[in-house]
Amino acid sequence: MIYIHGIGHYHPENIIDNHFLQELDIGTTSDWILERVGIHSRRTVLPLDYIRATKNLSPQQAQEASLYSNAQTAAKAAKMALQRAGLDKKDIGMVISGSCTPQHSCPAEACSIAGELEIEAPSFDINSACSSLAAQIHSIAMMRSEMLPDYILLLQPENNTRSIDYSDRNSAVLWGDCSTALIISTKVPSQWKINYSCLYSSPQGWDKVTFPNYGHFRQEGRTVQTFAIKRSVALIREMREKLSGEKALVTKFIGHQANLMMLASVCNMTEIDHSNHYFNVDQFGNCGAAGAASVLSQHWDSLVSDTPIILAVVGAGLTWGGILIEKQDRI
Repeated sequence: MIYIHGIGHYHPENIIDNHFLQELDIGTTSDWILERVGIHSRRTVLPLDYIRATKNLSPQQAQEASLYSNAQTAAKAAKMALQRAGLDKKDIGMVISGSCTPQHSCPAEACSIAGELEIEAPSFDINSACSSLAAQIHSIAMMRSEMLPDYILLLQPENNTRSIDYSDRNSAVLWGDCSTALIISTKVPSQWKINYSCLYSSPQGWDKVTFPNYGHFRQEGRTVQTFAIKRSVALIREMREKLSGEKALVTKFIGHQANLMMLASVCNMTEIDHSNHYFNVDQFGNCGAAGAASVLSQHWDSLVSDTPIILAVVGAGLTWGGILIEKQDRI
């Protein structure tokens, strides 16, 4: 069993709304964006003047222009998670990070984040792009509990706007920045428990979605969206089978925050009522591995007990995975 003790998120303050993108004169309008992806705004670690002046034609320059490092934004999310958990950084016995765009190939990004937080603990990456959270949870679930520390910090720092070509309207309308953090334990119980996890990959499609080092994001949009819908539907059905009776009908759903149209299709195909669908992609864009986790974090204090939450994510690799979460009345 895996227990969640705290969760946190951080969205940077700079807002890329649809009006801003329209003013870039890249052949897009607010109506065009809303019709295709249902996104109103996004956040970025980049200065807006930098995007206006350069359209980020050089991702390497974006690293220098960035207002925050991945370590800084992840640390902000981690501090919220620690506060919610009622823990101190000295309680953390392991740090694991994963995202679409780590800032360094070496060292592991978990080390730079642990350094920012002044945590002295084993730190390494379990990285599977937008599916990183599912990969992290499922990997922990397969480890021997007695070998693990009491508390583990999982991180998903996603500042992907550094890798977006803002002269390409198809990419520019999608992405936003966010970092998320979860504190989990296989030993110390909490109200929040993970009852089931799964992870799958189809590596023959590795080239369908890419973030090259110091290059721009590229994807085969239609192919990837069809894949994401199909796999999300399969994940929901698989996790519903783990539930009994009425619980399967009242589950809350948090999907990969790729775009609102994709999520609407998934809900329609699985008969998920709008009231049971939690999302924030309309306000924050596609935040990669941090997207679904940030939705859970935003609803952390309002979710009621005994209502299962299906969290289903799909990412580059191609990889997809799910987590079945439930809040209990008491520990």
